[in-house]
Amino acid sequence: MSLNDKQEALCAANETDFSGLSAIILNCTLKRPEEQSHTDLLLSVPAEIMRRAGACVAVIRPAGMPIAFGVQPDMTEHGWPEDAWPGLWEKIAAADILIIGTPIWLGEESSVCRLMIERLYAMSAILNERGQSGFYGKVGGAVITGNEDGIKHCAMSILYALGHLGYTIPPQADCGWIGEAGPGPSYGDDGAGFDNDFTQRNTTIMTWNLLHMARMLKQAGGLPNHGNDRNAWKAGCRFGYENPDYRA
Repeated sequence: MSLNDKQEALCAANETDFSGLSAIILNCTLKRPEEQSHTDLLLSVPAEIMRRAGACVAVIRPAGMPIAFGVQPDMTEHGWPEDAWPGLWEKIAAADILIIGTPIWLGEESSVCRLMIERLYAMSAILNERGQSGFYGKVGGAVITGNEDGIKHCAMSILYALGHLGYTIPPQADCGWIGEAGPGPSYGDDGAGFDNDFTQRNTTIMTWNLLHMARMLKQAGGLPNHGNDRNAWKAGCRFGYENPDYRA
């Protein structure tokens, strides 16, 4: 999908260098990679804006990958014959920005989306060199599509999960499009949603806020680790309570 005039103008007027940033976009459609995806159409907007801003962007469809169920880093070590997650994780771990896109089914995010969140959770024990969650210093956002209500509900679930893991969630880090309740056109059917100002505005704001926050965090070297160093918490004495009877 091409950008609209307002989005084009914002890209043209940008003077900030985002070339050092990378983004992974997970399209959690239930459709296989060779099938057309409505969610992919809306995800193409942040992808294009980020590319125009100089960031490196990769869009991935997990539905076409043999990703095992479970909450361990590599499920082949727990009885599954194959698991594509470790390879996908390497790409996610290397990215500064993660956008999770999902369609709505029965008012909820897709099963593929939940699988991705569960597998991300499997990596929550990984710490960086500062003793922080390995997700610290990265930013996350959510993109939702469907033809029934539930955008904010799905975004709430996804962004809470990412924030709990350690991702920084910028202001207005979600967007979406829904048509009328019940059977009807999905995003992109005969151009549905392309000219919806609310959707395009929120998608644009989300994208630039992700870029700005990721750049700020990268320039700052991530978050300071005072008070959030898990290794220091284990050691105890670094926090000033050597006395085992100490209580705050």
